[in-house]
Order: sequence, then structure tokens, then C-alpha cells
Amino acid sequence: MRLSDVINEEWLDTKKVKKDYMQASPFPHIVMHNFIKLELLTKIANEFPDLSKLQGSVKIFDNSREVKLASQGMEDLSPQALYLTSYLQSDLFLKWLNELSSISEPLISDPYLSGGGYHEIKKGGFLKIHADYNKHPKLDLDRRLNLLIYLNKDWEDEWGGGLQLFGDDMDLPQQKVIPRFNTAVIFTTTSYTYHGHPDPLSCPSNRSRQSLAYYYFSIGRPESESSKSVHSTLFKERIGESFASKVSFKSVAKELIPPIIVKLVKRVAGK
Repeated sequence: MRLSDVINEEWLDTKKVKKDYMQASPFPHIVMHNFIKLELLTKIANEFPDLSKLQGSVKIFDNSREVKLASQGMEDLSPQALYLTSYLQSDLFLKWLNELSSISEPLISDPYLSGGGYHEIKKGGFLKIHADYNKHPKLDLDRRLNLLIYLNKDWEDEWGGGLQLFGDDMDLPQQKVIPRFNTAVIFTTTSYTYHGHPDPLSCPSNRSRQSLAYYYFSIGRPESESSKSVHSTLFKERIGESFASKVSFKSVAKELIPPIIVKLVKRVAGK
């Protein structure tokens, strides 16, 4: 088993790319084109399912901050996606990540793929600017790195969907990455590494923004990166932006109708 089985040789020598990663703005990151072996990633892209048609295991986000689909765990990953995942969660890749990022604590992959795996954004979808949750939802681990691999062949710039990286100034992004096929991004995650693709996709209705996501953790983190509290995703408005709440009749009714009435209605309905 060798990383060169799945990753192209030009990216394996961390001495050549580490400086670019550490000095990148607005926070440490690297954009890698032609990252995964072409034949393998082509198969993964061809096997990518329509997440809206999967039953049960897909998480649907539909609110003023995010409209997207995401798989849960490894159940829905295709055979080739599982093959790649085994490499990207192995000790070989974790050591490579440690060297690239200069993180001194041993990195740990996520066997649950919590929030990772397949991601899909359809026409009109978006993900507002945010900093990621800082603790694993099941394990006492600190989130340290994200790896995103894009699967979109013949992606047009005007369709949008570029990954945007923001610094303290929320007016304009400091970096934008077009989600083209076999472009990968690795970046440090803290409570202040703001990123997203905040504008609705304008791709054709028969296309979608597809990617693989992997998150990496450690036991503890430097004091300089520590947050005062454990938090979930922290969304942040851009200058001039306001998150309008999407409130449904169902959610309002749930708050206003006494539980005993709800139980009675369900009983009468035979539920």
C-alpha cells in the first residue's frame, strides 16, 4: 500500500509544498490540481449518486444559511469512493498531513465521516460563510484540517460554487477556488477560519456541485487556537448580508400547539 497508488507524485513531497501551505492567506491552506489519480477519480465521479434520491441516510440542509445535501457515514459511498477513503484515512496519509501542516499532535481520521463523505449542491443551493464545528460530535477530539476533493467535470466559472476563504474583513474573499474536477483543497480549521460558497449556484438543472469531504482531528490543540467553548458551525454574515430566517408553518405549530393536542391528533390519525 502506497500513497502513490491514489495520489499523483507531484504532491507527495511535502518539502516542496509545505511552505506554500504555511504562508497562504488568509489562513494556512493549499489548492492542488490533478491531486488524485485520473482513472480512480473518474470512476468515483461516474459512480456519484443523486443524493436527493437516496433513502434515509442523506442529511438535507434547507435554511437561510445552507441549502445542500450530504451523505452520512460510509453506507452510500461507491466501491471506488470507499477504496480512496481507506487511503485518505490511513496512517500513510495522516503522516503526510502532519508534515504538510506542521501540526505536532498526531492526526486522527474520522471513521464515522461525521459531516464528511459525499456533498452535493444543486441549482440554487449555497453554503454561507462559516467556521466549522470545533469538536468531533461523537469523540473528544479537536477538529484540525479539512480536505475537499471536487468531482465536477467541465464546470463553468459563471455557474458559481467557488470555495471562498475570508479573513477578518468580510467584504470580499481573499481566495476563491473554482470546484473543477480533481481540484483538492486542504486547510486548517479553527473557530476563525471562515469559508463557504455563499451565493446560489446558477448551474443547469441537470448539473450539481459534487465533492468528497474529509475531516481530521487531534487530541488537544495549541492554546493559541483554542476556543472558549465547544461550538457547532459558526455562520458569519458578509458585509451588507442578513440571514433571513426560513420559518415553516410546521415549526411554528410545533411551538404553539400543546403536546397533548398533538398526541390526540396523531392517535385519531392512526399514527
